[in-house]
Amino acid sequence: MPVTNDIAATYAAPGRVMRRLMTMGQREDRALAFLMGACVIVFIAQMPRLAREAHLTGEDLNMLMGGTLLAWIFIAPLLMYALAGVSHLLARILGGRGDWFGARLALFWSLLASTPLLLLHGLVAGFIGPGPAVSGVGFVWLAVFVWFWISTLTVAERAPT
Repeated sequence: MPVTNDIAATYAAPGRVMRRLMTMGQREDRALAFLMGACVIVFIAQMPRLAREAHLTGEDLNMLMGGTLLAWIFIAPLLMYALAGVSHLLARILGGRGDWFGARLALFWSLLASTPLLLLHGLVAGFIGPGPAVSGVGFVWLAVFVWFWISTLTVAERAPT
């Protein structure tokens, strides 16, 4: 099934999509591709906001984009691996029986599946600017991301190692 179909299906049943992804076997290259794809999309989602900021403040757009690129393509993936590890350890404390890969896959997939809302957030931030609309879309994204992450991590941690 194409990734775009899986993303759409995640909005209806994140646990079911996670179970199907886990049956595909432990492929770190696939998990890394999900993470890097999500990070690239998040970087792209920031462009309208960065263009607005550069226009309004007179800052150099290339410098703003360079910093954002560094943050999302090089630093964020490392932080996501650490966050997945911490979530797995917390799940273990709470009785989880999954493995490290499942925790990584749950986080990376949740981020990738929630990127359509991040694209909307970037457009709202770029065209409307700061205010209740950006905050509202950001809150919806956060709620959906947390829902996806908890649902997928629950499935991953119920799986026997």
